[in-house]
Amino acid sequence: MKKGLTTICHRFFSNLANPTRLATLEQLMTKPMSVGEIAAALGQEQSMISHNLQPLLACNFISIENQGKKHVYSINHETIDPIFKAIENHAEKFCPRGGKCLTGEK
Repeated sequence: MKKGLTTICHRFFSNLANPTRLATLEQLMTKPMSVGEIAAALGQEQSMISHNLQPLLACNFISIENQGKKHVYSINHETIDPIFKAIENHAEKFCPRGGKCLTGEK
């Protein structure tokens, strides 16, 4: 591994380790959405969603487009699609207990 890649990987995966951010990404996989639409879909407060969009924007996991007064968020498919595909593939092939191996549950 390249020197410094450990730090980058840690920051990258720490950003994705947040359940609200992951749920937001999952929603944005279906279509671009505003903060209000994401909040409604997830049953969360808009302020919580806005707070969690900032790190995703900073890492370019998502992008923002202004449509008048409305801000519409879109997923960075080039980055996120392969990650989700790899996780899905791993879960199907190597997690026979429905992902419990990842939680330490027996």
